[in-house]
Amino acid sequence: MKTNKKVKNTAILLLHCQDQKGIVASVTDFLHKNGGNIISLREHVDQQTNHFFMRVEWELKEFSIPEEKINEYFETMLGTKLQLSWELHFSSTVPRMAIFVSKYSHCLFDVLSRYESGEWKVKIPVIISNHDKFRHIGERYNIPYHYMPLNKNNKREVEAEQYHLLKKHNVDFVVLARYMQILSEEFTKKLPNKIINIHHSSLPAFAGAKPYEGAHERGVKLIGATGHYVTPDLDAGPIIYQDVISISHNDSISDMKRKGKDIEKIVFANAIWSHFNHKIITYQNKTVIFN
Repeated sequence: MKTNKKVKNTAILLLHCQDQKGIVASVTDFLHKNGGNIISLREHVDQQTNHFFMRVEWELKEFSIPEEKINEYFETMLGTKLQLSWELHFSSTVPRMAIFVSKYSHCLFDVLSRYESGEWKVKIPVIISNHDKFRHIGERYNIPYHYMPLNKNNKREVEAEQYHLLKKHNVDFVVLARYMQILSEEFTKKLPNKIINIHHSSLPAFAGAKPYEGAHERGVKLIGATGHYVTPDLDAGPIIYQDVISISHNDSISDMKRKGKDIEKIVFANAIWSHFNHKIITYQNKTVIFN
């Protein structure tokens, strides 16, 4: 349903550095002096590493610095002096998200339903799969669907073609909606903190092709899912979101699989939402989430 309410254009600054006095005061003073109205400010200090993290969002309507100059001004006035690492984003920019999928449909359908309903402010320019099973889904949503079968002999060539497609469609980030392929180190290094994966949290305790069967045999009382960024180390990237659901002796393997799919969808959606709303700072293979 459309609304006539006008959405304010805002800027979002994510920054981190070694903790030191005056960071918050310096940043807020920079914004105040240039007419920025702060609408959200969150901060965190990791006491173990003495590292500071901050997310600040402000309105651009009366901000005196043009959007294309903010990075330059910020670096000159604060970034270099305080030795900050930062990212700048704008709420008016609609991120472009590619979906990779294999044979399981639950995460794919959940992502597409949130996209179609307008719940998510994203564009999906392409779906890529190593199976042709869901081509009709791409056609239903009018999203180009690319079938790219993979094997150990053509992996390098296929990944090069996949990356070319992502560049062609100006993709900002990738979501693996149960894409049952291990991405190469070369591929993942091209997209640092821009590939989001979902897997059941039974890993690594119940690894292999039948994790739920293994978990059932052990009589587990909790199953869950983990949404994380993909790195060259398999399933070891920065964790974005996790959740669990209770299991009892009454639950069959089918029950566990059904509940597992439900929790995977929720965790995957929360991880993606946090990413495209610029709520995440990664540092030393960990994340700070400003939800």
